[in-house]
Amino acid sequence: MADDRRIRIGVLFGGRSSEHAISCISAGSVLSALNPDRYEVVPIGITVDGRWVRVSGDVERLRIVDGTLPAVESAGTDLALVSDGVLTDLESGDVQSLDVVFPVLHGPWGEDGTVQGLLELMGVPYVGSGVFASAAGMDKAHMKAMLGAAGIPIGPYTVISSRQWQADPGECMRRCAELVDVHGRALFVKPARAGSSVGITRVTSLDDLAAAIEIAREHDPKVVVEAGIEGAREIECAVLVDRGIPRASLCAEIVVGGDHDFYDFAAKYLDDAVELIVPASLPDDVQQRVQQMALAAFEALDCEGLARVDFFVVPAGDRGSDVVVNEVNTMPGFTPISMYPRMWAATGIDYPHLVDTLVDDALRRGTGLR
Repeated sequence: MADDRRIRIGVLFGGRSSEHAISCISAGSVLSALNPDRYEVVPIGITVDGRWVRVSGDVERLRIVDGTLPAVESAGTDLALVSDGVLTDLESGDVQSLDVVFPVLHGPWGEDGTVQGLLELMGVPYVGSGVFASAAGMDKAHMKAMLGAAGIPIGPYTVISSRQWQADPGECMRRCAELVDVHGRALFVKPARAGSSVGITRVTSLDDLAAAIEIAREHDPKVVVEAGIEGAREIECAVLVDRGIPRASLCAEIVVGGDHDFYDFAAKYLDDAVELIVPASLPDDVQQRVQQMALAAFEALDCEGLARVDFFVVPAGDRGSDVVVNEVNTMPGFTPISMYPRMWAATGIDYPHLVDTLVDDALRRGTGLR
């Protein structure tokens, strides 16, 4: 711990992924929630080219202003993390020893186990899942395979690797067309390792499929193609580890309006086109099933700390409702409109208490095999 007994916490944000701006916005919310009486905060920005730099932590510079997304500026002095959590200013030589890191990073090179591996090597406790769960949660193809192997219901999908697309695009298209033939639905074409709906296209005609795959490949050479689930309600549930025990929140629902066909990036962050209903209006038995499946998905991926689990809930006549897991997000958004903190607020845990719980869990776990 720091000498004055406050917890010295490094808040790490930005990064090299296409979700750089969303990470900045999330970090602004986290920085605002950290109690200065309990924490000595060390804001650490990662530029789009991967430099770790000292930043001011001014939360006003980490907001969307007139449609302009925030970014980590490269003007700060370079930082390096060395063993035992020592953070070194490469210009002045000053050092600080971090007690814990909150990696508020979304997307590859941050949320995918890479930074988690670095922090493990450096012996610094950190908020959130470890190397394996972070990597599995980031990669939709492996995530779905693991959920399916655990007996958790998932929707129909296929995976197109870069090798497959380059070697035989016709076969890749045939597999996608088979999803339509069998299920008769629109397709959602996604980068396998991206979030915030970046690079996703809803395809209603196979004539548009190849172009949609190329759009996804701009963000990730591996692509996941999912059969849409008609009539589904988009339901989310948050998981939080509190004193070593995973808990599930009340559920929330996303209702997309306006000109948006689905919950895309603009609908999430730029337009006022989405109704976020917290808590969701669900029958008690359906909410309990969603909560139980959220915890099961959390365990199936070996997650730690926190996760947001996204579902489709479909009316199923005499059977009531079918519940299908869509994704598990191991570092969900913490922006002012993000569902994860809103679901916990509705469940009775406000934002500052939520952040404290996450930090306490990171310190309790420490690093190493567990």
